[in-house]
Amino acid sequence: MSEDNRPFGSRTRAVRAGTVRSQFNEHSEALFLTSSFVFDSAEQAARRFAGQEEGYVYSRFSNPTVRMFEQRLAELEGGQDCLATASGMSAILTLCLAHLKAGDHVVCGSNVFGATVQLFSNVLARFGIEASYVQGSEPAAWRAAARSRTRLLFCETPSNPMMEVTDLEAFASLGRELGALTVVDNCFCTPVLQRPLQYGVDVVMHTGTKFLDGQGRVLGGALVGRADFIRETLLPALRTTGPSLSPFNAWVLLKGLETLPLRINAQSASALQLARWLQSHPAVARVLYTGLESHPQHALAQRQQHGFGAVVAFELKATQSEARPRAWRLIDAVRLLSITANLGDTRSTITHPASTTHGRLAPEVRQRAGISESLVRIAVGLEDVEDLQHDLERGLQA
Repeated sequence: MSEDNRPFGSRTRAVRAGTVRSQFNEHSEALFLTSSFVFDSAEQAARRFAGQEEGYVYSRFSNPTVRMFEQRLAELEGGQDCLATASGMSAILTLCLAHLKAGDHVVCGSNVFGATVQLFSNVLARFGIEASYVQGSEPAAWRAAARSRTRLLFCETPSNPMMEVTDLEAFASLGRELGALTVVDNCFCTPVLQRPLQYGVDVVMHTGTKFLDGQGRVLGGALVGRADFIRETLLPALRTTGPSLSPFNAWVLLKGLETLPLRINAQSASALQLARWLQSHPAVARVLYTGLESHPQHALAQRQQHGFGAVVAFELKATQSEARPRAWRLIDAVRLLSITANLGDTRSTITHPASTTHGRLAPEVRQRAGISESLVRIAVGLEDVEDLQHDLERGLQA
């Protein structure tokens, strides 16, 4: 908010929100590389450790640079507060450790990042937490999977890599009805294109490693929501277990947020152009991108998003036995796109989800999620679209 209570726009908040200057009155945010902070007295130290006085204590759970990143992201998402973590996966783990206990049940969209499935199905299952998976685009499926012990509903929208869209209003409404926490991974859209909290969702989760950084430099994660939940439930768990965001990474992410609106809008425009080109290519069986009228949740995406994002997935025309070899030949033939599983970079990336991001999943789990051997995922960067098309044409002809 500005001094006259007029709300700032997203580009202004991306550059200015959360900035606090030190005694030196620096213009750029300061990088506080320190493990601990000095107190004026033993009494003040006791008050700070007990939470009776505001101030910094120890960088595992309180650091000025990290706090600036948290406040800026909270402003962009329209949340009251934010907790930063070492990575996106550590954000999910911190939330689960703080909110769930043995005997609890989770309902999760089936088309989520492979490591998220691994966390729910393999790691948390060892501690008595059970997970069920549903098609995220079907509101009735979420309700049917719910139980009396359901404490968490988790989805990605659009999902990785199938670009499945979840109805956020219905999702949040079911959570309230069940008394379950609703959490949305907003990685693909970022707060520039989608703000789930305004639809009643409880928590927005981010992997700062992707679009928030924007240049593939550092890892980071975050959880945005109500101040009481962030400070009273999540922060004690992070303080004790320690999956903390480093001050240096927080500083890099602050710099990334400054250009986020410019990058994500430009990348989304290029992705739509590339998706339309791929849709007309004779070697492509189908394109998965919410900006295309052919996408089954195109109308829903238009309603709850302010753009369609920079990630495009497509399936090649191939027999079952030729699907993976053909996808790999395409990927090996490109020269401009980077062969890496990361996304959200200014440099376009390409990967084969079935053997990388979702490669640790059992074949039947991938099949249930619709991740075929012919599926290729592209995260569009800031290069000229014509150059990306030329590079992909080489691969498609391979």
